[in-house]
Amino acid sequence: MAKEKVILAYSGGLDTTVIIPWLKENYDYDVIAVCIDLGQGDDWKKIKDRALKTGASACYIVDARKEYIEEYIWPALKANCVYEDKYLLGTSTARPLIGKILVEYARQEGAKAICHGATGKGNDQIRFELTIKAFAPDLRVIAAWRDDKWDMDSREAEIEYLEKRGIEVPMKKDQSYSRDENIWHLSHEGLELEETENEPNWKHMLQLTTVPEEALESGEYVKIEFEKGIPISVNDKKMDALEIMLELNKIGGRNGVGLVDICENRCVGMKSRGVYETPGGAILYTAHEMLDHLCLDRDTYHYKQLIALRMSELIYDGKWFTTLMDACMAFVDKTQETCTGWVKLKLYKGSIRGAGSYSKYSLYNKNIASFTTGDLYNHKDAEGFITLFGLPLKVRAMMEQQIGEGQAVKASKSLKKRPTK
Repeated sequence: MAKEKVILAYSGGLDTTVIIPWLKENYDYDVIAVCIDLGQGDDWKKIKDRALKTGASACYIVDARKEYIEEYIWPALKANCVYEDKYLLGTSTARPLIGKILVEYARQEGAKAICHGATGKGNDQIRFELTIKAFAPDLRVIAAWRDDKWDMDSREAEIEYLEKRGIEVPMKKDQSYSRDENIWHLSHEGLELEETENEPNWKHMLQLTTVPEEALESGEYVKIEFEKGIPISVNDKKMDALEIMLELNKIGGRNGVGLVDICENRCVGMKSRGVYETPGGAILYTAHEMLDHLCLDRDTYHYKQLIALRMSELIYDGKWFTTLMDACMAFVDKTQETCTGWVKLKLYKGSIRGAGSYSKYSLYNKNIASFTTGDLYNHKDAEGFITLFGLPLKVRAMMEQQIGEGQAVKASKSLKKRPTK
């Protein structure tokens, strides 16, 4: 009788290298490993061989890089989604796609369960499992780190587990950061970062980005063109989504941009310190925000900021496949109908600053904005506007003077005596 099948989200890293033999030892399943290429730059042949060597009955590799960029990164970029003012959601945007692909393979293979290696302390367990619930509530989820049969409590214990079984450890012990990499970013957790007093060991840690102090002395200009909020060219060269990310990661990396050190609030309730490398992403976010500033009216831009904050929380919390997320993205798509044009940036030793922008849909009007008086704006019109705009303040102050209390009375304690000499 054929064994039931389990789909394993397999990266070839430490956790999932341990999980294949662990599943074979503790569950009577055929393990089907699914590797999803989101731009990690891994040797997938080597990883597939490792999966099969450690007990997987099959290993599938999916190149989902363009799908990830176009269907997950671009929506977050168009909204300017940033979690807690710093994190550009590199891991968060990838997990819904990974979860969806796992479900697709579970359906194709007739699997009864999906297994992942996310820890019981992290966000990824939530992101994977909410996606699975959204598409396949009937499937069993095996979360190894939460399983009663899992007796390892650290990365060191996992390394010992592999060594005892003669299985190659897929990393050096002094490089056992918990990492997640894709075409958008590279995250680092663990080791010296677990003490907030420590400065990150930048030279030892960074893989995509030059330490800013060692970046190009001359800096570098980069020009990005957008169409309806989506990047379409770099330095006047038309490129597809994957080419754009590869090029901007190289440009941003050699200029030391996109480094973030944050102690963030996980959705499970604890704080976690991480370092993120997002060189190309940082360039795109800065450029896109500048174009939004140019093309969106005040009310729309301010409301879009609220939507971006809510979308960031939804993405971080694994709620991509929800009605609210669909509605937020529909709003953002409407705002991006006129977000077409180009932005030029100057990169210099970790910094990014604007160097010009243009859109045919620009709402900036020099004739109105200039300090020189023009026909389109009469300075005297401001008087009536200020009278009406400040009417509630004036009415309140008049009331305070009438009753003899409040900040508007002549002897108000809110007003300080200033020197006259």
